[in-house]
Amino acid sequence: PWTKGIVQDFYGYITNPVKYILNGFLDFLPNLFFIIIIYYLAKYVVRVLSKIEQEYENDNITIKGFHKDWAKPTLNIIKVIVYAFALIFMFPYLPGSNSPAFKGVSLFLGVLFSLGSTSAIANLVAGIVITYMRPFMVGDRVKIGETMGDVIEKTTLVTKIRTLKNEEVTIPNATIINAHLWNYSKTTKDLGLILHTSVTIGYDVKWETVNKLLLKAARRTTLVQKDPKPFVLQKSLDDFYVNYEINVYTKQAKKMPLIYSELHKNILEDFIAANIEILSPHYNAMRDGNEVAIPGQTTMDNRNPVEKVIDKVSGKPPAQP
Repeated sequence: PWTKGIVQDFYGYITNPVKYILNGFLDFLPNLFFIIIIYYLAKYVVRVLSKIEQEYENDNITIKGFHKDWAKPTLNIIKVIVYAFALIFMFPYLPGSNSPAFKGVSLFLGVLFSLGSTSAIANLVAGIVITYMRPFMVGDRVKIGETMGDVIEKTTLVTKIRTLKNEEVTIPNATIINAHLWNYSKTTKDLGLILHTSVTIGYDVKWETVNKLLLKAARRTTLVQKDPKPFVLQKSLDDFYVNYEINVYTKQAKKMPLIYSELHKNILEDFIAANIEILSPHYNAMRDGNEVAIPGQTTMDNRNPVEKVIDKVSGKPPAQP
């Protein structure tokens, strides 16, 4: 009998926690019921939205002004919103949600997330903005800042580009929002992309001749559109030469380096065949001050300028060509 109290205390240490847990579980059953209802309701809403998204991508549903590539990211955004509201509704039904410890942990995690995810949130927001702005699509040839290449992947946080040298570059979406962006593929579906290059020719060559040679080189270049036709612009009249620019249309934006290379090769061949020098750099030359550089009015006297002056003073007639 003298050990009866010890045994009862021992059983109490075992049974009391079990009873507490069972009673707590029984008290939690109504809350668990509400949590299950909220979970399956959110899951059902997401399933319905996913079905609508699939039908929209299969062109069974159309909304004017709503692009097909918006369907997937819009579904993901709505999913996040639905699950966020589901968690908010579930929170009061969680066991211990009103305890100071639970509130303290929640506050700590919230502050930690806010301080540690500033750049991630900036990239996320920028990714959403880029999605709905549609400045480029996967597969487009673009130039972002100093990086040029083809877009191989576009996510909500980063954009991946494969450069012309087969390098894979990852660019944060926040950087894209704050940088200049060139899309070379967007206009190729309609009129075409204009590629251009310049040559500088001296004033002693007629501009008609230069234009003719540049257009000939452009027409011989493959992957260049015949219509619209290539055209030449006289860009500037510099001190030593005229700056000519040849412009061609193409719908092969991804082959720009090859087109430029062939165009430059054809220009070199045609100008060499016509015995015309492409004098791009500045150069110094001694010439007769009375000589003109107007096409058709130059003489064939190739004597040294000093000899010309001596002959003029001595009265010696110029040599006949």
